[in-house]
Amino acid sequence: MDEVVAYQIVVAGVLSDRWYDWFENLTICLDQDPAGEPVTILNGLIADQAALRGILERIWDLNMTLLAVSRTGANEVKEQDNE
Repeated sequence: MDEVVAYQIVVAGVLSDRWYDWFENLTICLDQDPAGEPVTILNGLIADQAALRGILERIWDLNMTLLAVSRTGANEVKEQDNE
């Protein structure tokens, strides 16, 4: 069985909408931190640690500052096909 986990990833600044395809399985919203600075919040189910690392590498490639990564929900279990 594969474990799928809900995550929230917060980065400083505004992620340009031209990069949204890089994060196709995540919901992207813009917000402000407590100081009023813009942040981008990515939410969604991530298949495993390798997929999480890939997303974090994309953030690195965009030279964005990572502020937080957190699990946001209960784990979901996907059963493998027995076919």
